[in-house]
Amino acid sequence: MASLGIEMAEIISLLETAFEKKGCGLVELPPKLGIHPGNGDNFIHAMPAWIPALNSAGIKWISTFPGNADQGLPSISGLLILNDPKTGIPLAVMDCQWITARRTAAATALAAKRLARLDSAKLGILGCGVQGLSNTEALAVIFPIEELFAYDPRPEAIENFRRAAQDRLGLKVTTVRNPREAVSGCDLVVTAGPISKKPHGTIKPGWLDQGAFASLVDYDSYWHPAALKEVDKFCTDDRQQIEYFRSLGYFQDIPPLHADLGELVAGLKPGRESPRERTMACNLGLALADMAVAPTVYRRALDLGVGTWLPL
Repeated sequence: MASLGIEMAEIISLLETAFEKKGCGLVELPPKLGIHPGNGDNFIHAMPAWIPALNSAGIKWISTFPGNADQGLPSISGLLILNDPKTGIPLAVMDCQWITARRTAAATALAAKRLARLDSAKLGILGCGVQGLSNTEALAVIFPIEELFAYDPRPEAIENFRRAAQDRLGLKVTTVRNPREAVSGCDLVVTAGPISKKPHGTIKPGWLDQGAFASLVDYDSYWHPAALKEVDKFCTDDRQQIEYFRSLGYFQDIPPLHADLGELVAGLKPGRESPRERTMACNLGLALADMAVAPTVYRRALDLGVGTWLPL
């Protein structure tokens, strides 16, 4: 999938179409269902979606097991099945690590396009794994990133992030030892650490500057509730889904929702209205975003002869 040459700008554009249709009520998107094997914050989710405008239907079956890193295994793994919307027959099975990393970052960029100042040039990343890098790449498509500050308690993660950001994106990284240095003074902030039901509250009140935008890729895990409540606009990608997760014990102390991403993209709710607003997007990850990208992956693979034919 990574060899197909699908650029981040194209993925952002595909998501823009999908979320505009979502805002207009023209997609079918049930909340993700999950099981939780073992202990802690493990989960496996089933995520279906149907996007008529993109002729895309299918499901993603994805797991997140934070403890896998201790065994040298990826914390996120899974499969995506793309179906023929005319017959229901599966067209393709694809790994979902690449698509999850890219579409998650594209959703951050799409939200930031509506909620951040368009001259935002200083980016702080807390959590320097796959999502930290992909979110950096996506935001660099939209904004003129000049300074990049990175924090992670794992030195090896910061070093890998620094090299990749420099080699792949041409961005110079300032690594910081204090998480506040990746928040205060930044125009854009992304938290991309492990997801936990009980937030550790590392980011305290007063850290996020007026006029800044934050993307919570790891739910509210990094944020103290009092810091969240300093935000002027708190948004998500789907209202129904965030309420479902609240019923499971997540998001027990968050601000009122201003809008979902579909409402912002469709122009049904305002985005940033003042240069001094603190704005935030807590996108939980929707099958809509996966299915926005999957048909392009499938068609490109056919064109380039990439993949393996399987008998049904």
